[in-house]
Amino acid sequence: MAATKSQTTTKTGLSTHLLAGGAAGLAEAMCCHPLDTIKVRMQLKNSRRAAIDASAPKSFLGVGQRIVQREGVRALYKGLGAVVSGIVPKMAIRFSSFEYYKTLLANKETGVVPTSGVFLAGLGAGITEAVAVVTPMDVVKIRLQAQRHSTVDPMDVPKYRNALHAAFTIVKEEGPMTLYKGVALTALRQATNQAVNFTFYQEFKRIARQMQGLDELPSYQHLILGGVSGAMGPLSNAPIDTIKTRIQKATTVAGESGWTRFVTVTRDIAQKEGYKAFYRGLTPRILRVAPGQAITFMVYEKVKAWIDIWNARSQHIRLPSEKYA
Repeated sequence: MAATKSQTTTKTGLSTHLLAGGAAGLAEAMCCHPLDTIKVRMQLKNSRRAAIDASAPKSFLGVGQRIVQREGVRALYKGLGAVVSGIVPKMAIRFSSFEYYKTLLANKETGVVPTSGVFLAGLGAGITEAVAVVTPMDVVKIRLQAQRHSTVDPMDVPKYRNALHAAFTIVKEEGPMTLYKGVALTALRQATNQAVNFTFYQEFKRIARQMQGLDELPSYQHLILGGVSGAMGPLSNAPIDTIKTRIQKATTVAGESGWTRFVTVTRDIAQKEGYKAFYRGLTPRILRVAPGQAITFMVYEKVKAWIDIWNARSQHIRLPSEKYA
């Protein structure tokens, strides 16, 4: 697909990415975290144990209902602290690194980035955020979400009380590198997610702007386009996410390499549970990621537009996007 004006690099300060990305990430986490908890529980479910327990729910709605019944409504938000504490740097890194990589891949004369450049910039952004923030955040989040304790019974004391306590306990008992368990798979997941996500979103946005003759789209269209593009990632890398979740949930075994653990987990899932198990939790993941990306892009675009309008007004410049603010 040909490069267009919508894929021309622009200079935006890091503070803009920090504010807009942080606001978008916080809104996304607060709205969608329960679906992520259900997804993790489904991915950690063992098929053989579930076969013995005839009452074990098989649908994502059933899993969510059982969590609420046995552990309380707040249990759906286990691990939220780990997500919120990392969401601002995660989103700041995602959007700022994406824009930075785009400048490296842009045509030096025109500043235009081809679609392949957008895809590669997305790959780079996903790897960057995975190494810098997402992997340790995921390890802590998954350990918290995997705990099957009641949030309404004060006598039911979990091993990990909150995100900070979980991180401290993991480092103390298993070493600091445990926080980076599954980093390669996380980087692969995030890279494919963001490459597909940014590429589809920017292309969808380009087409929508051309068809309507608009300089900027209204918020509801950012919401729709973000949701559609956000669903693409989970469809492309579901097995990676399932294997990563199993690896990060397990405690560290002395002397076991990351590759050995990967092979063992992958083989066990395939032999003991079947290949369908690699796609367990896909429905809640799509229901988590798609609206999450919809919210992220809508809030990000809106907050960024507000900042641009504020800066323009301070310089007595009127922007086309002001009519949508």
